[in-house]
Amino acid sequence: MKAVRFHEFGTPEVLRYEDADQPVAGQGQALVRVAGSAVSPADNGIRSGSLPFPVTLPHVPGYDVSGTIEAIGEGVTGLQVGDAVVGFIPMGEDGSAAEYVVAPADVLVKAPTSIDLADAAALPSVALTAWQGLFDLGGLKDGQRVLIVGAGGAVGGYAIQLAKRAGAYVIATASPRSRDGVTAAGADEVIDHTTSSVLGSVTGQVDVLLNLAPISPTEFAALVALVRDGGVVVATTAWMTTPGDDERGVRTAAVFVRADAGQLTELVALVDSGELTVDVAQRVPLSDLPAIHTQAAAGELRGKVVAVPDAR
Repeated sequence: MKAVRFHEFGTPEVLRYEDADQPVAGQGQALVRVAGSAVSPADNGIRSGSLPFPVTLPHVPGYDVSGTIEAIGEGVTGLQVGDAVVGFIPMGEDGSAAEYVVAPADVLVKAPTSIDLADAAALPSVALTAWQGLFDLGGLKDGQRVLIVGAGGAVGGYAIQLAKRAGAYVIATASPRSRDGVTAAGADEVIDHTTSSVLGSVTGQVDVLLNLAPISPTEFAALVALVRDGGVVVATTAWMTTPGDDERGVRTAAVFVRADAGQLTELVALVDSGELTVDVAQRVPLSDLPAIHTQAAAGELRGKVVAVPDAR
């Protein structure tokens, strides 16, 4: 099969589009014929070696997958050959940037039927991040207010949609290029953080502050004043400390997204009911993935990109 792999850690130039052995499904696993492999920010960190995931070289990147079950290993129930599936696969194992990938069967769920199977790869890890940040960690409820900092990215789009569906009032920060998308996702207020002070633009306090942006620690700490007594600050920015306020009972939580088949099944159902939109900026051939990594490393990638196997 064809796959994109790196044999050493480094810049995007270490990625190779090459022949690789097709994996075999073992106990509790399924072999998936890949339809789509989503490109994610952590891919750069894993490839460069800056994120502490113990991968075996050569390594195939890509931890979001959509595709069709090609074979199942011993002990697998609930899935069968021919099923269209989607999943968030272990980040330390060989990933989906290939024609085939082996994944634990318990992280795979039936794919949405209302969108193209390849595009479904854009759903798992980012939508799960939004869900777990807002509800598992943030405890967001109907009637509450949430401030989403850095809402213009893929996680932000899902977070806005999910928060609105839960009955929350959503205040979002975004740059001018992301404003239309953030508004379309359902934000009640949009703050242009490039021209306005977020601290000075939010009227009244919020119950949940969800930070998705690489803001400075000083700016992040200042935003805690916007959170009500007893509220919560949730962040995906695990490389810096999440600030809180013990005196006011403002607690903190960091999102380390985990595979959850139950939650992913619910997210798929929301897609098929029209309550959740999957946004894919572009599809690219798998062989173009090294160039996409180069754009991502330079900060030039906009929107969610899905790589699809080259036509053969």
